[in-house]
Amino acid sequence: MAMRMALKPTIRLMTLAVLMMLSSCSFMPSGELEAETAPIVTSTVRTYELFPSIGFSSVATEAPALVRWQHYPLPGKQATTYRYEWVDGRHAMQATAKMSASMLRQSMRVAPARLGMIRFSWKVPQLIAGADLALRETHDSPVRLALAFEGDRSMFSMKNSMLSELALAVTGEALPYATLMYVWCNTCAQGEVLSNPRTDRIREIPLESGPDQLGQWRHYERDIRADFEKAFGESPGALLDVGFMTDTDNTKQNTIAWYGAVSLVD
Repeated sequence: MAMRMALKPTIRLMTLAVLMMLSSCSFMPSGELEAETAPIVTSTVRTYELFPSIGFSSVATEAPALVRWQHYPLPGKQATTYRYEWVDGRHAMQATAKMSASMLRQSMRVAPARLGMIRFSWKVPQLIAGADLALRETHDSPVRLALAFEGDRSMFSMKNSMLSELALAVTGEALPYATLMYVWCNTCAQGEVLSNPRTDRIREIPLESGPDQLGQWRHYERDIRADFEKAFGESPGALLDVGFMTDTDNTKQNTIAWYGAVSLVD
C-alpha cells in the first residue's frame, strides 16, 4: 500500500508530461467547453464537431475538410474553457484559463514526404505574470500550438522509455517520439529552441517574446521540416497530432487568448 501511494505523484507528473506532448486542439460549432468545478482526475475524452469554416486544409492530408476534434483534460488539473466566437470579424476559438490546463487535439497522419508549411494565428491580450518556460514550476504559456511526431522510440533514454511505458499503461497512449511546440514567452529570445523542463522530447520555439505584439492578431507560416530539424537535429517522422493549449496551472494565474484557423499546406 505504501509503495502504491508513493507512486501516485510520479504517475500524475508523467501523465501530465505525456498529455502536454500530445497538446491538443479543437473547434466546435457553438457553445463552450466548461471547466469542471472540481479538479479533473481522469483523461476522459470529449469530442466535438469542427466548425465548418475553420480547420485544416485537405491539401497535405487525405483527411476530409470536416473532421472531429477532441478536448483532453489533464489529470488533477482544472480544465481551460474553450468556446467558439466571432471576434474581430473572424472565426476564432477563445481560450480562458483560470489556474487551469487542458488541450484540444486532432489526430492525423501526414507522411514525412508530405510535410510542408503550417499556417496559423493567435491573439494574446496580456502576458502571464511570473511565467518562465525554463522552469517546471512556472512553465505556462498563453498560447501553444503543438505538433507530435512519429519516430523510433528505441532511441529514447531510459527516463523517456520509462515515461512512455507508464504513459501507455495510464492513458492508453505511448509517448510521442517528439513534440514541437510554438509558444509565446515572457522574456526568452524569440526563435531560440527551448527544451521542456519535464522531458527533452518536447522542444519549444517562442514565436513571440515580451509585450510588444500584445493585443493584435499575429499570423505565422512555418516550415514544419525546417523547424523540426532545428529543434531536434534530425529529420521528422510522420506528423501524428496538431493541437492548441492555453495553460496557467503552474503560475496559478488567469489569462485569455484567441486562436484562428490552422492550415497544413504541402
